[in-house]
Amino acid sequence: MSLAVGIVGLPNVGKSTTFNALTKAQNAQSANYPFCTIEPNRAMVEVPDERLRELAKIVKPEKILHSLIEFVDIAGLVKGASKGEGLGNKFLSNIRETEVILHIVRCFDDENITHVEGGVDPIRDIEIINTELILADIEQLGKKIEKLNKEARANQKGAKESLELATSLLEHLNKGFSARSYKERESELYQNLIKELRLLSAKEVIYGANVDEEGINEDNQFVLALKEYAKKNNQEVIKLCAKIEEELVSLSDEEATEFLSSLGVKEGGLAQIIRTAFSKLGLISYFTAGEIEVRSWTIKRGYKAPKAASVIHNDFEKGFIKAEVISYEDFIQFRGENGAKEAGKLRLEGKDYIVCDGDVMHFRFNV
Repeated sequence: MSLAVGIVGLPNVGKSTTFNALTKAQNAQSANYPFCTIEPNRAMVEVPDERLRELAKIVKPEKILHSLIEFVDIAGLVKGASKGEGLGNKFLSNIRETEVILHIVRCFDDENITHVEGGVDPIRDIEIINTELILADIEQLGKKIEKLNKEARANQKGAKESLELATSLLEHLNKGFSARSYKERESELYQNLIKELRLLSAKEVIYGANVDEEGINEDNQFVLALKEYAKKNNQEVIKLCAKIEEELVSLSDEEATEFLSSLGVKEGGLAQIIRTAFSKLGLISYFTAGEIEVRSWTIKRGYKAPKAASVIHNDFEKGFIKAEVISYEDFIQFRGENGAKEAGKLRLEGKDYIVCDGDVMHFRFNV
């Protein structure tokens, strides 16, 4: 699926370090100076899902395959990015290509690490980037309104209604509000406009509060301020220590778990970020479980069974007959397909069945 999460933030806040940890590879250069990253780095990242391991305990497959999502490490934005400062136009276009924004915010003091604004202030940093995204949207929406004015004068179908909405949205943006907070964001006209223009401030945002090791267990003043800000804006904050997460790369799963436990943490922040991003993208997973592999398949929430089958192979959708479905909970409780079948928990579902997260499925189809 061509859905991606863009990692953004001011220069030198830990974006590339976070990316290195996410991809479990040192393939994003990180350094203590602004604009270290220019071209966006891209990587497909496994979605942590303990359910796969539990399924594998029963099925004992040769391999386990996780769902994947794409993360894009985008260069740091600065004031004036919407006007081209710091190669801003290029960076903004990279964000436009993503569906969800992971905004890394520095939440620790360290005199040895340069901050482009001269000091740590997470709310100021957030508002700098929000302003640049809104300014870029204002410029793009203004061009769209010029076009809609011409279409409305020519009495083109739907142009007048689209013009009214675009003008109202522009007024909203000019007040400093994001497109994400627009009152009519659920309307079809708004959704069509956003789909066409891919407005930056309309995208879902997750805040990654990058702390030092001392901030892992107890929220410092910066994290508390960020959480309060996010709560007011109905957004999520996930705390992580990018430096520690990068160090975990070289450890086995068991060693990583032990290391995190020694810090008083059950799970790393990146695992939480990946799962949250997966959900924000509107994605869920269903499973296939056999001797060769236990596998998680990625689909959009709301997919019906034939469409879900198509992610395995297009022929599965074309020749779809039925889907054999066992819920994850029943598969685990009754120790596999045979046990679930004997307990009457295996269902045959047709073309209108909406696949649920965690369904264990097998498709019947004509070749």
